[in-house]
Amino acid sequence: MTPSTKRVPRSPLDLFLTFSILALQGFGGVLAVAQRELVDRKGWLTREEFVEAYSLAQLLPGPNVVNLSLMLGDRFFGWRGALAALTGMVLGPLLIVIALAAGYNQFADHPQVAGALRGMGAVAAGLMIAMSFKLVGALRANPMGPIACALLALVTLVLVGVLRLPLLWVVPSLGLAGWSWARWRIARTGLTR
Repeated sequence: MTPSTKRVPRSPLDLFLTFSILALQGFGGVLAVAQRELVDRKGWLTREEFVEAYSLAQLLPGPNVVNLSLMLGDRFFGWRGALAALTGMVLGPLLIVIALAAGYNQFADHPQVAGALRGMGAVAAGLMIAMSFKLVGALRANPMGPIACALLALVTLVLVGVLRLPLLWVVPSLGLAGWSWARWRIARTGLTR
């Protein structure tokens, strides 16, 4: 998609409906669904813009996709867009979670419920892995280069997944290392945006 063919939401209502649908499609995370909807179907963002916006959303406190919805809503319609996107992202799931919480104690001991929850967790993990493979091409334009990005991802996986170090220390440390490497590469190669 080229900048001239990039589309924008028609109204804050379009943002609200899009993010409502996104939120209702995800169980255990909607990032993969958000990428498919915002980049592939709606065309509101390029893959590179999605990666950049999502990277920033991860640094902010709160749920990543909620942060992403706020940023995109603000980008397109200011505070009205941010409010519409945020409301769309949280209203439906909030109502569903309240209803499920009310009935959870009654059904929690059923093996079918536990199995369904485990299966949904596996599906969510598979969606994340598939989305990461789909977005890896956007790393070619990253100043760090795809090898350094892959190395940072691998180190993060080892530190958090294998060594069980807390995210509170891993993310700022590796984030600072990645930022420093990117700044050094930009200064060395004279890349600007």
